[in-house]
Amino acid sequence: MGWFKEPHRLDCTPSLRVVSVAGPKAATWTGAGFLLGDDTVLTCAHVVNDALGRAPFETRSPGLEELQVMIRLPYDASLRCPARVAHWIPPRAQDGGPVPDGAAEWLGDLAVLRIDLAPGKSVVPPLRGPLRTGQKVPAWHASGRESTFADLTVKTDDGPIAYLDGSPTGMSVGPGYSGGPLWSRADKAVVGLVTAHFMPPADPATGQPRPHSPQHLIRRSWCLPWQRVEAELRAVGALEERDPTTVAADDPAYVLMVSAISDALPVASQRGDLARRLAEGCGVGHGGAVVPPSVEEFAAFLLSHPRALPVLTELLRREERELTQRLLVAGRLSRVPRLLSPREHHLLHQLLRGLDRAVLDRFGEVVRAALPLVAAFPGGETLDALLDHLETLAGDGRSEDGEPRVPALLRVMEYVGVLCSPAQRAGLRLWADGVAARLGIPRSALAERRSDAQEWARVVRHRSTRSRVLVHVTRAEPGRHRLRIWCDEGAGPRQVSTDTTVSYSAREGARELLRVLESLGPTVVDGQRPLVEVLVDRSSLNLPVDEWEGQAPGEIVPGVLGVEFPLVVHCPELLRRHERFLPDWRRRWSLLDSGTTLVVSDASTDPNKVYYELMDRLDTVRVSVDAAPDLRDRVVQICLAVGIPVVVWDRGRGSGHVVKRLAEVATRELPDGVRSYRANTMIRPLEYPGRPVLAWADADRTVPRLHLTEPREGP
Repeated sequence: MGWFKEPHRLDCTPSLRVVSVAGPKAATWTGAGFLLGDDTVLTCAHVVNDALGRAPFETRSPGLEELQVMIRLPYDASLRCPARVAHWIPPRAQDGGPVPDGAAEWLGDLAVLRIDLAPGKSVVPPLRGPLRTGQKVPAWHASGRESTFADLTVKTDDGPIAYLDGSPTGMSVGPGYSGGPLWSRADKAVVGLVTAHFMPPADPATGQPRPHSPQHLIRRSWCLPWQRVEAELRAVGALEERDPTTVAADDPAYVLMVSAISDALPVASQRGDLARRLAEGCGVGHGGAVVPPSVEEFAAFLLSHPRALPVLTELLRREERELTQRLLVAGRLSRVPRLLSPREHHLLHQLLRGLDRAVLDRFGEVVRAALPLVAAFPGGETLDALLDHLETLAGDGRSEDGEPRVPALLRVMEYVGVLCSPAQRAGLRLWADGVAARLGIPRSALAERRSDAQEWARVVRHRSTRSRVLVHVTRAEPGRHRLRIWCDEGAGPRQVSTDTTVSYSAREGARELLRVLESLGPTVVDGQRPLVEVLVDRSSLNLPVDEWEGQAPGEIVPGVLGVEFPLVVHCPELLRRHERFLPDWRRRWSLLDSGTTLVVSDASTDPNKVYYELMDRLDTVRVSVDAAPDLRDRVVQICLAVGIPVVVWDRGRGSGHVVKRLAEVATRELPDGVRSYRANTMIRPLEYPGRPVLAWADADRTVPRLHLTEPREGP
């Protein structure tokens, strides 16, 4: 194995490998899991759903919801700690769609939980290995009691799921076994996850089990083989590679690492002492005090263990500043080293656990504000996945010659801090100061980013978070529509309609929306009416929802939606059609108060010329379209597809009055300006002949992921 070795794994009772999982206040364990890393637990997604009281095949990430886990140690000791979902791979059908009720088999169904354990208290995870036909693999109940073992035999290993048959005597797999490890005694490794079991057939009339027949399926279960689990986890970046014996031959950092270590640590004893401290800091074994590692082994370890370089620079930063900087410069050439040491990583998660939920709910908005030029974030459905990704991003590109740049994660934490209480802000700033000092980042550079964050906070404080109602409108039979409705008072969308079978006429739809709008409380908050955001596909951009009237017999007022409330349309389909434009969209939105407006009014304009002009004018935040319907619709769709956040047009004859009149309204005030125009149309139709449409794609607010294909953070 070389000088740096695999961590020592206790040869303990296999049932101690079972980690129990439950909801935050549950009295009993819902399901099981096992340790995946120093601070992570792997279980089934449906176990998490069950623990949180959700439907078993719910696909939405639990977000910041907390669970509790119990890790068993030898001699009847245990560790209980809070956990939250770090990576979410929801259950899915064979075709990738949702799992239908009553399904017996499915794919996905994995959840990686981040647990709150200090680095010194971490428990070494078990070895993992491939599942093979014929293996004897006991499984245990979530309670972890040794007596609950079910003897199982692997019957297949050539598909995404594997079938297991249980012994005719002893315990059988049932509720509480899901997510638990399948332990191969021969390999002394986990080879799969228990997922589900097949129940005896039930009488369709009573639902009770039928009388036993030798023809019935007996004690069959199925699992996810480790080789399948490994592929799923690697696809979302949830599986860290830690092989200190190998390093990519073409890693550009390797030669520089070898040179730096060789120059600074030529004495074997000095190198050996530092290597022992490094191994202990990373939680791995080592070759002892007699023979130190070679320079090549030392460098290879730094480029194979993700947190080895941060640990080493923590050890060196006071005494070996030159070596520290050489190693950090070399490390930036490799994809392996992470930003934070285990100590810094643990402290950050502790600080974040102490923040108000309202602050954490705005994390996506904060990232977009702090990093406006960064593209969409892979695996960003959970806070932990987003933090993991932020660790891999380089600095922001603004530094003096030769000085290290402020990493993206530190910049984001400065923006998080300005939303917190003074005590919480102080904790985050002390953490950032420590990381910056280890990396050799000048205090002036971090102070500049801190100033940027404070300026952003001042701007945000002057903008009230407007309540809004989101409605996803889809066509049903002619003249009728289906509606999905959400409310968002500032903490994110919450669904308020669940019946997907009801269709509405325009009048009925208006009444339903007015009912929901009234439920938000006062009509005016801080002088602003709630915003109505209509989510449509590209074929329904001109759907006149703003003209829907909800007046019922005996009512006094007409109840015209677009007259009473600012109403905008939003087309996630077009916004996400070409994801390469998402950074442009976020940057344009950040310039909403200072960006430029493009007016397209030439009847002979080629839509492609509009595209070229928008590519040249990346500060354009608003486009006003005054053209014939065919050309108008093509131009509008191009604008939305390339990330223009605000587009105005007239769905009517296109007289030019809408564009001319609304040109006097500031971009941020357009929702209210368009509402006012619609009211004037009802009063003075000859003076206000237009039928304005406002497309509005707010990069700081989320739209529901349910029934849309976009990531959770961002429309």
